[in-house]
Order: sequence, then C-alpha cells, then structure tokens
Amino acid sequence: MSNQEPALLRRLLRAKDRMDAASEEEWPVERLASVSGISEAHFARSFKDAFGIPPHRYLLTRRIERAKALLRDTDQPIIDIAFQTGWSSLGTFGRVFKDITGDSPTELRAREQATAYALEQVPHCFVSAAFRPNLKTAVSEKRRQQGGDRKEPDETEVPK
Repeated sequence: MSNQEPALLRRLLRAKDRMDAASEEEWPVERLASVSGISEAHFARSFKDAFGIPPHRYLLTRRIERAKALLRDTDQPIIDIAFQTGWSSLGTFGRVFKDITGDSPTELRAREQATAYALEQVPHCFVSAAFRPNLKTAVSEKRRQQGGDRKEPDETEVPK
C-alpha cells in the first residue's frame, strides 16, 4: 500500500472488501466510488496508487481466483462456474481465463484434479494467495504481446 492518508485508505478498503465479498456482482467505478464516498476519478486513481492495480483488474483476479477454486474443488459444469463467478458469457469467461492462467478451464480442472494435494493443513488464505493470478499487465496487453511473438507463415511455404 502507498503512504496515503489513513482515512482515504479506510474508504478504499471498504470498497475492496465489498468487491471481495461479492465479486460475482458488477462493480463499475461509479458504484465503488459511491461505496467509498469519494469521486470516481479520485477513487480510480487512489485505488491504483494504494493497491498497485486498477479496480477492474483487482476484480478480475478475484473472479479468476474463485473460478479456479471451484474448478479444482467441485464437479460443477463450467458454465455454472462462469455464471457463479460473475461472467455473463461462457465464451468471455473461457477466453479471459485462458489469457490469465494460460490454461482453459477444462485443462486447468483436469490438471488440478489429477494432482494429489497435501493442502489440507495449509490455511485457505495462504492457498488462495499462492494461486492468485498476476494481473499487473492488462489482459489485452498480454494478448498483444503474445500475438507479436507469433511467427507469420511465409507465403512461399507449402503447408504440410
């Protein structure tokens, strides 16, 4: 956290706690600013200064974190998990999930459930923090960077 005044940090934490408690809900900046009792622009700027990422990315990390836990720990259909964690479209959920984690929801579920875990003795908050996705870079920026690394096929090459 930054060295902002304590009263402002308490207001920002109030909004962050509300997002944590109901990450499946829509949290536009207007609503978060209202919860915090500060202007929208001031909220967005202060949140990023305090927590290192914009509110939207923070919400994405919480949703993906929750989806990963549900995929790992339940046999619920992926579409149900997508809707439970706040996504309105299975396609968007799958695309963003793969962009952030590197695996599709199906791939992650298969790998996680195949691996035996000895995590029962570890407090849940530590497990969640260890599996929290890193969203320091915007998903669209990540996609652009990965797209730039792809080799374009040479026009003279014949497909095999």
